[in-house]
Amino acid sequence: MDASPDSPIGVFDSGVGGLTVLDECLARLPPEHFVYFGDTDWFPYGDKSPEQLRGRSEAIARWLVGQGAKLIVVACNTATAAALAHLQTRFDVPVMGVMTAESQAAVQSSRSRRIGLLATEATVASGSYQRMIIAHDAGAEVTAVACPGLASAIQRDSPYDEEIVEMVRDYTAPLRTARVDTVILGCTHYPMVEKLIRRNVPADAVLISSGEEIAREIAVTLERQGMLRPGGEGDYRFACSGDPAAFRSIGSRFLQMPFGDVEQVDPGFIDVA
Repeated sequence: MDASPDSPIGVFDSGVGGLTVLDECLARLPPEHFVYFGDTDWFPYGDKSPEQLRGRSEAIARWLVGQGAKLIVVACNTATAAALAHLQTRFDVPVMGVMTAESQAAVQSSRSRRIGLLATEATVASGSYQRMIIAHDAGAEVTAVACPGLASAIQRDSPYDEEIVEMVRDYTAPLRTARVDTVILGCTHYPMVEKLIRRNVPADAVLISSGEEIAREIAVTLERQGMLRPGGEGDYRFACSGDPAAFRSIGSRFLQMPFGDVEQVDPGFIDVA
């Protein structure tokens, strides 16, 4: 099925974190249709190998293309680091990740050229953010902190507790020591605890998250290709690989909007070895 301006934008993430990206897209691109896939059965992505992430991401992207997607957003920093380049060679539709725009925005924002990064273990280990930042400013100092367990704690269907407070306090300590003035929230789950992070980083630090930046990039790309939906109010639908009821409960709390039916989908796995 050939894509048209009326076709949806496909968005996927390891769970509900990508809803922070979807939320910004819904606000900035109200005429567009969206299909969101949360891979809750495979969550978290932070402990998966690059090969696993490439194979799973390709399978999900193929499912989204089968839903008619005219553009795919990898709304997961870990999957972006491991699989974006791979996906861009596999599909005719544009495939965007959430890291490039954030890195550029961080360099433009920083006055001291001391930039902090909070991300999953896999994202930090990939070095992708560090390379992108240095590509924009070879003199920038990057303090990258892996935050094991934080995304999982955020995604629990329960109120935030002292455990999350302590995790954020511990993970932000190196950023305070480094006196960074800009912090990249390098996981789409982290904006859900933005206020808590803000209380634990230097007072003047600017927090950079992916939603606003990727929404701008989508708009520019679709306009350039003549694929912007011209008007009206778009719709949105959701699918996940795990329990639809649990996804609906957690997701509606974060997105603060009704979800309706959530389809359970097993996209499978593609061997990319």
